[in-house]
Amino acid sequence: MSSADTTETKDTKKKKTRKPRTTKSKTKKSEKITTPPEIAAPAEQETAPAPVEEIVPETEEKVETEDVVPQVDLPKFEKSLADKITQKFGSKAEVAYIKQDRIRINVKKEDIKDVALYIRDELNFDHAESVSGVDYPDAKKIEVVYHLGSYTDPELSKQILALATSAPREENPNPGRDSTRLPSLREIFYSVEFHERECFEMLGVYFEDHPDNRRLLLPEDWADIPPLRKDFSIKGR
Repeated sequence: MSSADTTETKDTKKKKTRKPRTTKSKTKKSEKITTPPEIAAPAEQETAPAPVEEIVPETEEKVETEDVVPQVDLPKFEKSLADKITQKFGSKAEVAYIKQDRIRINVKKEDIKDVALYIRDELNFDHAESVSGVDYPDAKKIEVVYHLGSYTDPELSKQILALATSAPREENPNPGRDSTRLPSLREIFYSVEFHERECFEMLGVYFEDHPDNRRLLLPEDWADIPPLRKDFSIKGR
């Protein structure tokens, strides 16, 4: 065999064994090059956070609702009683509150007897169910409240009318001999007799014109301040 044949045979084998070249990489490269930017954009849009909507605080509406005071319907019957008192005495009688079955009227001690007479004779409150007192050291006063009711008028069977007044408070009390005094309602409401006696000894309020203003619960030789005052303290504590 000649050298020329041998060379031809080797070239032929090389041609047969050589693997055909593919255009895969070129295709990928071309795809990367030729892919328009619009196709890749969705992937970026998926990862991008959604825009946050701006929340506008509803300040104007809140201010309007806070400034509006809800209208409360007062009980008609109780309000009619309070209106009668204020129409009669004007500014001398202050309505503290009107509730279901409850009314409170504040008056000065100089006017309490006149208001009490009107409440008894015109509004049919015929007795005092209780009398209570409260000590207000900062305001320098002692408040006394008469809780009035009615046995004779069926319409008033559930009603309690609180008639309140106050007396000046002495720093160094001397019950019966100082300015802590109020007019007694004993001649208007008989049932206050024992209640006023209790207020006298427990709070130091002396009731003028009371027929029997003696101690009721404490011993006659009690020498300390009235025990229901705020500055009273038990010995040894």
